[in-house]
Amino acid sequence: MPPPETMYCAQQINIPPELPDVLKQFTKAAIKTQPRDVLQWATDYFSALSKGQNQPVKERLEMPVATQKTDTGLTPGLLKILHKQLDTILALGNFSENINWMQFSALGCSALGGTIISALKHACEILTEDPEGGAAQIPFDTFQSLYTYLAHLDGEIPKEQIDSFLHSLEEECQVGMVQPSNFTSLHSAEKSE
Repeated sequence: MPPPETMYCAQQINIPPELPDVLKQFTKAAIKTQPRDVLQWATDYFSALSKGQNQPVKERLEMPVATQKTDTGLTPGLLKILHKQLDTILALGNFSENINWMQFSALGCSALGGTIISALKHACEILTEDPEGGAAQIPFDTFQSLYTYLAHLDGEIPKEQIDSFLHSLEEECQVGMVQPSNFTSLHSAEKSE
């Protein structure tokens, strides 16, 4: 005869105090990542967690907004993840001499649609070291390189206008950093003149 099934009551179960936080972080990561194979992803997640490695998690939840996704399937969040992963791979493989990753990234931002200014807003959000929801600042030199590259590709912006815009922006920026509010307000002011 098999032994009777053991009955437990709440007082008999010892729940480690860190378990609720671990499960909460796991749940958030699963919602952000939206893995196709949840069981395999959970295995990878907890394996990485136990080894002190980075978990296979997207940085942000990709919002299902029709205006955010383009014909290319790109979204700002996907570009940010792509930038971080490929930047590391390019550095490890010493590929930076053959591939101008920043120009590639700028083209990806422009593929999201809109104007050069909207592409540069996306670039700031992707390249920034600021926390999520922060000012999205990038170094002026990086902005200058991206803007010049996209403006030349556009082919309809005269060099004098590019130089004037960048000169005005450099004067407005503090501590050599550019954020979207700097160039969107400047661009609007130049358009109204």
